[in-house]
Amino acid sequence: MKLFFKKQGQVMIGGICQGFGMGLFLFPNAIPSGGGAGIAILLNYFFNLNMGLALWIVNFSLMLVGIKFLGKRFFLWTVFGITITSSSVDFFETYFMIPDRLIVYDLMIGSIFLGIGVGLLMRSNVSNGGIGVIAIIISHYRDILPGRPLFFINAMIFIITAAIISWEIFFLALMSQWISTTVIDIVCRLDFTKTYRLDWIRKS
Repeated sequence: MKLFFKKQGQVMIGGICQGFGMGLFLFPNAIPSGGGAGIAILLNYFFNLNMGLALWIVNFSLMLVGIKFLGKRFFLWTVFGITITSSSVDFFETYFMIPDRLIVYDLMIGSIFLGIGVGLLMRSNVSNGGIGVIAIIISHYRDILPGRPLFFINAMIFIITAAIISWEIFFLALMSQWISTTVIDIVCRLDFTKTYRLDWIRKS
């Protein structure tokens, strides 16, 4: 029971940090937070799907993959984490506003908090949704930190999306991913909890 509440607290803090970084700093500058959003943009572009629906389809499809490889508990905890993150994004977008923005500062601060949030989620074997599921699966089977596969998969999706739609925000998105995935690996290396292990055990 103690481990359950510790994991719950860590997932909540991770979701709030991620939502803070995205809702207050990245999204107001139209900087994509990950490859899942890039895939959703492509679905919207080719099939004229609503962005919210497209993003839900991407996240849900990848979470189904997560169930197969990482178990049902992974799915349930990921849904919980995504709910906390989405609620936090909405809260910070609605009730907070930064005057006289500087995009460089927003990019750095938003990406750092995004990385902290996603790192805390991944320490708990919980994905932030989207491409994070694939990164955890690769990390699980290759015994590596999740930041590197997350960066390269997202970068490929950004390149494809930019080539088809627009190159305007490609470099901002890529820089954000480099900062956030570096922070993710730093958070995953920290030894502030005895229960953290990199060789996640599948639990069904």
